[in-house]
Amino acid sequence: MADHQKITAESAQLIYDGFTRYNEYFGRITTRARRRFEQRDWQGHQQDIVARVDLYEKSVRRIVLALRKSLGPRVTEHLLWNDIRWYFGERLENVPDAGFIKTFFNSITRRIFGTVGINPKLEFVSSASDESISLESLNLKRYPYWDSIEPIFEKIFDDFSFKVPYKDTRADTAYIAKQIEHFRKLFIEEGDGFLRFEFIDSFFYQAARAYLIGRIILQNRILPIVIALKNTDEGICVDAVLMAEDEVSIVFSYTRSYYFADPNTVVGAVHFLHSILPRKPIDELYTVLGRLRQGKTERYRTFTRHMANTDDQFVHAEGDKGLVMIVFTLPSYDLVFKIIRDKFGYPKTISRNAVIGKYKLVSKHDRAGRLIDTQEFLNLEFPLQRFAPELLDELVHEAANTIRIEGDKLIIDHVYIERRVRPLNLYINEVNQPAAELAIIDYGQTIKDLAQTNIFPGDLLLKNFGVTRHRRVVFYDYDEVTLITECKFRDLPEPREEEDVMRSDSWFYVGQHDIFPEEFIKFLAMGDELRAIFLNVHSDLLAADYWRKIKAAHLSGEISLVVPYLSPSIPERPPSDLKSA
Repeated sequence: MADHQKITAESAQLIYDGFTRYNEYFGRITTRARRRFEQRDWQGHQQDIVARVDLYEKSVRRIVLALRKSLGPRVTEHLLWNDIRWYFGERLENVPDAGFIKTFFNSITRRIFGTVGINPKLEFVSSASDESISLESLNLKRYPYWDSIEPIFEKIFDDFSFKVPYKDTRADTAYIAKQIEHFRKLFIEEGDGFLRFEFIDSFFYQAARAYLIGRIILQNRILPIVIALKNTDEGICVDAVLMAEDEVSIVFSYTRSYYFADPNTVVGAVHFLHSILPRKPIDELYTVLGRLRQGKTERYRTFTRHMANTDDQFVHAEGDKGLVMIVFTLPSYDLVFKIIRDKFGYPKTISRNAVIGKYKLVSKHDRAGRLIDTQEFLNLEFPLQRFAPELLDELVHEAANTIRIEGDKLIIDHVYIERRVRPLNLYINEVNQPAAELAIIDYGQTIKDLAQTNIFPGDLLLKNFGVTRHRRVVFYDYDEVTLITECKFRDLPEPREEEDVMRSDSWFYVGQHDIFPEEFIKFLAMGDELRAIFLNVHSDLLAADYWRKIKAAHLSGEISLVVPYLSPSIPERPPSDLKSA
């Protein structure tokens, strides 16, 4: 009995110490973002994105190996792990952000046992801590409003400083005050006065911007306020003031890279963000703060609860059938599920492992607001009757290496889950002409934004792009994604004779990485009016020289950054779904 107690305690401590070590490394990389911003070290910031994404998996793998060594044949003993789980959880009662530690524990047991679905004897299944308690524990800077805005932000710039000086705080405070007053006149009712400003006591870093994240407490509701700062040759200055919910939501979009922020409680920061972005799912807020595994855990918990309270069936997602992926959705929930086919349709020649590699590339790259964040799940379990017959038939016959049926359950060994958007090829035929024109123009801008971050989508067909609820175009088909620096952009050779033009295949040599931008016109499957508008705005995309210049810039070490807002920021419509104070 004493030996059992000793093994239980040692195993629990090994997992706890493993999480502590991981969290310290995570914090070390995160806090480095401040120095990166001050030194304008954008390449270093990109390297830290990759390092932080890889950190969790490396930490889990290290502890699993240590446990297998220490426990030997008892490593898969269920009764022992039931005791370890109880012992471990008992010591985390009322510990701030304990959910992260429990999620780490779950990752360990799932790796050891290959758990399918959820096993409450081996895992912690409760959700994150209470919202009100989390918010109370979050360190905030509070600034009462005494009928003048500029003194408030003079104090804020004193409280939130860098080693690099501000360029001109007087000009910045005047600019912020002007923006707030402009917003108040347009969207705040007479008599709904300001009470105070509240800001999280930590900068949020993403790409080449530092953000102050706050809210304005009014007498009847809450408004978000986000101050974007940039570091210039002359010093740090305000780049934008964002107050409309839609604007702020885009800043925290699932299409952008993860933030580097160090609030005293991540759970508290997530609930603060949710108070100003009530339509933003909690799981996405965890993810956007870089807590990817907690985001996955919360997404799965939320979806499982939704499944228990609905009875609709999984069906094929709307849009053209994929050659590489089987894509399906639950109509009542805003997600799609993507399973790799056993065999790919012609002309796809890529391997399964290469597809997985493409998705990993995207997870570690600056997504520039144009690539959907995709979460990889293993060993999911669903009720068999929740799958429409035609979908189930395709899964059984075309993804047998990934799915299996056990009794009344469908087991999925490997699946990607991401937010559902409207396929662009469907969208432009459903909306009026002005909306379609805006979408096609943004389609071209999406390709350019990705190019600025060294990403070439590969397959430019409209069906591989989607439109978000903010009417932004994004790309979501990653099996042909590649780096601009790995491509060779060529001009089409002049035909040697008339017969060359008539041939169905290429009469000239085409290398594996050769791309001919002049042929992009073939992907523009749209009406003549939309095509003319696209070519009027984005004809440069069809020139090889345009791409060669971008490639040369990346090879020379130049970093191009795409920020998630227009500057200066003047909202075009009022904020929606504002939460009461």
